[in-house]
Amino acid sequence: MSLIRRSNVFDPFSLDLWDPFEGFPFGSGSSSSSLFPSFPRTSSETAAFAGARIDWKETPEAHVFKADVPGLKKEEVKVEVEDGNVLQISGERNKEQEEKTDTWHRVERSSGRFLRRFRLPENAKTEQIRASMENGVLTVTVPKEEVKKPEVRSIQISG
Repeated sequence: MSLIRRSNVFDPFSLDLWDPFEGFPFGSGSSSSSLFPSFPRTSSETAAFAGARIDWKETPEAHVFKADVPGLKKEEVKVEVEDGNVLQISGERNKEQEEKTDTWHRVERSSGRFLRRFRLPENAKTEQIRASMENGVLTVTVPKEEVKKPEVRSIQISG
């Protein structure tokens, strides 16, 4: 049984941007820029980092988001709330400077920007969000409002 949940376009809490043309040759080629000028350009070196992996779990007390951002400092990551209920996590890893004397044998680490958005449920206390970073893992905790139990009042039946 796999615990990894794939992105779901029908998830009401997800604001992940889905590109239906991802992987098609006209999306990133320079010759296609005149044919499809409105398509966003992404290179393979930034594609992996652009979709930073984030786990979202709900506990009885809070919604907890954990993002893998290895090699980034807390100053290079932003956590924001937009429109009162959209959690936005973004950042950027810069590419290493190349020296003319260097010979690269393999480049597998990604660089570039990432941006993830999550629509928070109504019970989220957005004014009390906390974020911390340790060992390349960003943890964002969004406390939840206590569930108020409905008041039940007994009614006398006459007759």
